[in-house]
Amino acid sequence: MKEGSRGGGGGSCGGQTLFAEAGGGLPRPSKDSTLMHSDPLIKSTSEEEFPTRHSNGSTASPGYSSDHSASTTDTQNSSADNSPFHMSPWNHQPATSSASSGGPLPGATNTTTDLFPSGTGLVGSLVREEGHIYSVAAIGGLLYTGSDSKNIRVWKNQKEYAGFKSTSGLVKAIVISTDHRIFTGHQDGKIRVWKVSPKNPRVHKRVGTLPRFKDLLKSSINPSNYVEARRRHHRSAVWIRHTDAVSCLCLSEDQSLLYSGSWDRTLKVWRVEDLRCVESVNAHDDAVNAVVVGFNGLVFTGSADGTVKAWRREELPKPTGKKGGKKQAGLTRHQPAVTLVRQDMAVTALAINVAAGLMYGGSSDGGISWWDRGGVGGSGGCGGVLRGHKVAVLCLVAAGSLLFSGSADKTICVWRRDGGGGHVCMSMLTGHSGPVKCLAVEADLDDCGGGRWVIYSGSLDKSVKVWKVAESAASASGNPQPPALRWDSEGASADDHGAPRYDLY
Repeated sequence: MKEGSRGGGGGSCGGQTLFAEAGGGLPRPSKDSTLMHSDPLIKSTSEEEFPTRHSNGSTASPGYSSDHSASTTDTQNSSADNSPFHMSPWNHQPATSSASSGGPLPGATNTTTDLFPSGTGLVGSLVREEGHIYSVAAIGGLLYTGSDSKNIRVWKNQKEYAGFKSTSGLVKAIVISTDHRIFTGHQDGKIRVWKVSPKNPRVHKRVGTLPRFKDLLKSSINPSNYVEARRRHHRSAVWIRHTDAVSCLCLSEDQSLLYSGSWDRTLKVWRVEDLRCVESVNAHDDAVNAVVVGFNGLVFTGSADGTVKAWRREELPKPTGKKGGKKQAGLTRHQPAVTLVRQDMAVTALAINVAAGLMYGGSSDGGISWWDRGGVGGSGGCGGVLRGHKVAVLCLVAAGSLLFSGSADKTICVWRRDGGGGHVCMSMLTGHSGPVKCLAVEADLDDCGGGRWVIYSGSLDKSVKVWKVAESAASASGNPQPPALRWDSEGASADDHGAPRYDLY
């Protein structure tokens, strides 16, 4: 039986717009790639997170080292020179370019307080983490951070509140359900489930590992449960198991299903009630980097193969007879609905804003494509491409009328949808000394009027920064405001001489 037929024959995760989706980051190149190792800018070969896509002829999913633990020396050294960012070809400027990869676009402000009301901007920086930050999630005033030190730390009011540790595998993705179960995706291909102790909210206990051992044992007995593995180290594997890193996680809108995307190119569906894998989909021809859900059951996946695909969730009919009833009850099937984009660049991150009816996809060239609900549900036509970064977009998150994009250029762009259907780059948040790998956002509890957000940004500089941003661009101090940048459906417009033209607001 084909893997994609099992079980039926990365915005807003869990129906909310409060979690970063995430992008699970970019896959590593195949081990036979020698181009990266000959690059003089490479500082280390122990870990590389942002390489180029595989060639179309590659049949193996991205390889990875099984040991990503930070050494004592690495733990003590927080210099950006040790970051995997230095190994990325997207960080290399062309010989003809004199622009800095970390600088803002012409006309853009390099501060956060000039364009936004007072009380916004950088609030603080959390630097307790021992390793590079790969994942963040926020809920109810608590911030969860995951790193390559295998630690998951919990922060409250910018102070360390609690922490727990996995036995293996760096933490590439975190998602939290409304019942406060924490799901973490790891480099070793496993998903771990945690719950807060009812006796002590600072204590987190692991309550499961996906796939469950008993499910693996049961599946391994039946030869029909084995499928061809899409990784060179495994010729075959049971279909319920990821054979490569889990790069992204997302909950369904009704919180009944957990979706996991992997470098093994599959999308797996887990039933939250009993933590069983109910479906595996051969989703892409290369690593799955992001997954988000929204728009009444649609699931969107972004891949290093350059595509964004939409999948429609279908409930399987309940069996009428007793035979097979227990096996079939509660299963779903996901059918391909539309392919939104096919491009040469890897799709690195996805975010969805259900309230605004918009979806965004970040790419390895720094562009951000967007679609409105009509496009994702029917024709698949792209509304436009936002260009505010010079190198890869690594993460996206949406809240209210704003979109936040983190990049390998170490910056965060703040975008707002304007009345004309375009997007305005309100500001560029700077301060990280390494690539911005992950983002999370939640409403500012101190803002009585609403419209202000707290943004958490995790970076390969081993820090998490906390920002506050208001949706209004009015200056409370009355100071003159720098011009904002506006992009139409084709990106930044240009005059007759080819120079960029920006609309002033």
